[in-house]
Amino acid sequence: MTKTRRIPFVVANWKINKLQSEIAEFLDNVNSKVPSQTVVETGIAAQDLFLADMVRATQDSPIHIVAENVHWEDAGAYTGETSPRALKDIGATYVLIGHFERRKFFNENDSTVNLKVMAALRNGLRPIIDVDEDMSKYAQFMDAEPSVAQVASALAGVSVDQIRNITIAYEPTWAIGSGEAATSEQAQKAAHLIRQTLAKLYSPVIAEQVRILYGGSVTPDNASALLQQPDIDGVLVGTAALDPVKFLELINIAKQPSMPGQFDTDEV
Repeated sequence: MTKTRRIPFVVANWKINKLQSEIAEFLDNVNSKVPSQTVVETGIAAQDLFLADMVRATQDSPIHIVAENVHWEDAGAYTGETSPRALKDIGATYVLIGHFERRKFFNENDSTVNLKVMAALRNGLRPIIDVDEDMSKYAQFMDAEPSVAQVASALAGVSVDQIRNITIAYEPTWAIGSGEAATSEQAQKAAHLIRQTLAKLYSPVIAEQVRILYGGSVTPDNASALLQQPDIDGVLVGTAALDPVKFLELINIAKQPSMPGQFDTDEV
């Protein structure tokens, strides 16, 4: 049996913050300081209109450029939407799908999230699927292979080969933008439930290969405790990642070799 390693993943979600000049300055400050993606993967999610420029600006850097949303059709009469084929064409690597803000403000639901996941995979993009479900209702099933509904719905029709290109991000709604993150224990329980769901949908071996991120008021002050949890493999960062110094600090925290999530596991 060969071995594989879950490489930690730090993703900045800028939402609709930053202008073109601010982005250029940020990338100038971080491009040469980001470690190899064999040590820790990094990504920045930004507004669609800046993504092509960001791809060009990071062509000699290991930073992945991430779209914040995508449509479920490759092309067609969908004014204002973004084609997954177009995102792939400009060089985007990952795409956020199902973020709480998309559900709250734009009426996305489990069905549209799944359609977008399949569209992204079809076009060679790697989905980062956001889950904001209340995990407390599953607490009694911690050892009974629960099925976290948003995870199961988002992955409907996703094959064993495709799941390897997917990252799951858990973001409790109450923590997003609040300045108050989940405790490391709360985040770990949620990540464990998600991994149990992946084991039920696929297999325990496959579940151990999928990265699970925590998001919601992540800062350099709480990142270390979060990343020390065995089922948390990275962070999805909002406000703190707008600052290049804090972004680099988070990356340096994630790359520490002592993080338990960075282990070898049997591969099929």
